[in-house]
Amino acid sequence: MNRGRRNLKQAASEQDFTLEECQSIAQVVSLRGSNQIEIMDAKGENSLALFPAKFRESMWIRRGSFVVIDHTGKEKAQESGSKVTSIVCKVLFFEQVRLLQKSPEWPEIFKDTKPIPADKSSPIEQHEDDGEIDSSDDDDGMPPLEANTNRLRPFGVQCDAETDSGSDSDS
Repeated sequence: MNRGRRNLKQAASEQDFTLEECQSIAQVVSLRGSNQIEIMDAKGENSLALFPAKFRESMWIRRGSFVVIDHTGKEKAQESGSKVTSIVCKVLFFEQVRLLQKSPEWPEIFKDTKPIPADKSSPIEQHEDDGEIDSSDDDDGMPPLEANTNRLRPFGVQCDAETDSGSDSDS
């Protein structure tokens, strides 16, 4: 069953799969670092899961993503005092989540959550100062562009600055 890193992309693209008895679907709550993620399982309980190294360079997850976890050693880990109670077996992509939501295997607690498409980035928060909206913005509610500090200023801007300073000294 273990395909390793070589066939990982092929295994991830499989649309139809069934959950084994020791596997369940969970949602990523937060990323803890050093291959540990906090997940919420079908019962609504939060716990830590290990994100294996074989996924490290080929797949990325973020908050709100869905994963399949293996919790075979959960009781043993809790008895020994370990905080990591499960291991991520599979990362579910947008299309797979949409198909699973229609199946009876999908947990009831996740029925109202919408899957996050991989091609859309997280929404940018727009801050308004005391409810005032600047009327000079004609870019349909987009946040203002920030200056790129990695580039030199264009040649035309430098010339304008030099001519302005020269005309001030003449008068």
